[in-house]
Amino acid sequence: MMKHNDITISIITATYNAEKTIESTIQSIIGQTYKNIEYIIIDGGSADNTVNIINKYRPYIHHFVSEKDHGIYDAINKGIALASGDVIGILHADDIFFNNQTIENVAFAFLLENCSAIYGDLYYVNAQDTNKVLRNWKSKHFEPKLLKMGWMPPHPTLFIKKKVFDEIGIYSLNYKIAADYDFILRLFSNPIYTFKYLPQVITKMRIGGESNKSIHNIILKSKEDLKALKQNNVGGVSTLVWKNLSKIPQFIKK
Repeated sequence: MMKHNDITISIITATYNAEKTIESTIQSIIGQTYKNIEYIIIDGGSADNTVNIINKYRPYIHHFVSEKDHGIYDAINKGIALASGDVIGILHADDIFFNNQTIENVAFAFLLENCSAIYGDLYYVNAQDTNKVLRNWKSKHFEPKLLKMGWMPPHPTLFIKKKVFDEIGIYSLNYKIAADYDFILRLFSNPIYTFKYLPQVITKMRIGGESNKSIHNIILKSKEDLKALKQNNVGGVSTLVWKNLSKIPQFIKK
């Protein structure tokens, strides 16, 4: 009989000039109570102290690549190609897991549920003080109709069986900012896959990510979101409006 610690979970971190946060990200992983973790770091050729910090933890890192790439999604795709685990999750270089039992809980959920992917809740936190919650992204159980209402699970909390990537492909490099949304729409609109919502905070994400760090990026994100909605035959402008409006409660319910 399969036990939860028989499940290998591959975690991918894409980095670029992340010297201020990468150490806390790595420590968040090596501090997990669950030990059947394959850890992969793909660095985009950092010019700061990132690589030196990573090298301090090389015994805990199963694959490490540092070379120029075509952005975060290209780096994640490289990590997926290297991953040998049953399940793949992503922990960005600005993020940490909620606590040291997070991956233990995810592994148990995969053992108990016959599903393709598991997701949970997300805290947006202050960049300097990760105990200060600024937004609370509380998700919900998935229903197909939610996609047309602009719903998506928090991408940093999403753990997906490796075989799913083999079947539907990886992140599209046709998107600079919204490749995660495109992938989620591709995944969650496919009726052959099943999903489990884990009603607990999985990840703490520092405020100041790529998609909202400037007006230009906010506009680009909206354009790419609309493109993803249309390409996946999920919705249009009204869906995009609902998607943005759905963020408002995250600032209130902390």
